[in-house]
Amino acid sequence: MWQRIQTLFLVLVVISMAVSIFLPIWKITEGAKELQLYPLHFTTIENSERNTVYFPYSITAILMAAAATIAIMTIKRYDNRMTQIKLGTLNSLILMCVMISVVLFYNNVTKQYGYGRYGLSIWIPFVGVFFNWLALRFIRKDEKMVRDSDRIR
Repeated sequence: MWQRIQTLFLVLVVISMAVSIFLPIWKITEGAKELQLYPLHFTTIENSERNTVYFPYSITAILMAAAATIAIMTIKRYDNRMTQIKLGTLNSLILMCVMISVVLFYNNVTKQYGYGRYGLSIWIPFVGVFFNWLALRFIRKDEKMVRDSDRIR
């Protein structure tokens, strides 16, 4: 299991999604008012009074957790490459939904409050997609190698 490179790429997908949940997507500071958009919530801090809204922003964190969970399930199914390919394809779809939700929430907040600083969580889902794509590529390569060796016998 760990000797295959696709396992490493899938672990990097899990790590990128787990880290991304806790990093900001967008931040802005206007005097005593600070606005922060995270994948889990949107927070306004004004005069040391914190106001946090979770819905609909938590959809992004839920999708990130689902992508990490599916990547873990894909790692555990190392004995069945076809199931890994199906799970990886499903994970690609969920990661695409993560990217769409991040961009939509970012655009909504910037239209409402103006442009602020980018956070790392706006870019990390793209890294997760890249690692998932690499893992799928190597899983398919292994499957092709096994099928070719079966044909020789």
